[in-house]
Amino acid sequence: MSGLAVDALEVRYGGVRALHGVSLRVDPGEIVALLGANGAGKTTTLRAISGLVQPAAGSIAFDGMPLVRLPAHRIARLGVAHVPEGRRVFARMTVRENLALGAYGNAGGDAVEARMGEVLDIFPRLRERLKQLAGTLSGGEQQMLAIGRGLMGRPRLLLLDEPSLGLSPLLVATIFGVIAEVHARGTTILLVEQNARQALRVASRGYVLENGRIAREAPADALLDDPAVVAAYLGGG
Repeated sequence: MSGLAVDALEVRYGGVRALHGVSLRVDPGEIVALLGANGAGKTTTLRAISGLVQPAAGSIAFDGMPLVRLPAHRIARLGVAHVPEGRRVFARMTVRENLALGAYGNAGGDAVEARMGEVLDIFPRLRERLKQLAGTLSGGEQQMLAIGRGLMGRPRLLLLDEPSLGLSPLLVATIFGVIAEVHARGTTILLVEQNARQALRVASRGYVLENGRIAREAPADALLDDPAVVAAYLGGG
């Protein structure tokens, strides 16, 4: 099966079950939004896909390759990049060094420079700050750097966890413009985002996760018009 397929996924933290049989798919070329309240299991789902936590049950496959029990670095080399919540840039390293780390073990020499050029075309603001320490960047610039670092591996599937969290409305619009551009360049995206309205505007489909279970799956337009989704995630209007 092409794309991402998650089936009956269960994840436990000690005696607490965080995911209860989660199943979802992301077809090649899609943006799929994963919505839900804090603690619903969205981040855990992404961490399971990228190999940062190991499921207790269920299966995950990417382009037909089983991912369960593969280490995270092997999954990354298969073309899956995870941009975690909170940016997680290396504050005492420069912007250039952070970007180069995104290609570590995946490319070297001239290939790294070529990829960096592609990323800087998407994020021209970072081009002006290549020698600057990442910790001195603004929040929006750090988010650009985190996404850019993920793109350095030329992923076929990009997992984005709350890319607009804590940003001003202007920067939120910028980040979503970047997401649309990355998608237009051929990258498939699974998007976890607290700004549900913005997420559904760029996505083709969406899933609603409640208490570790998929409660709803529908085209993005249908979710935007669903009164229950509007009341719970879109501010009631």
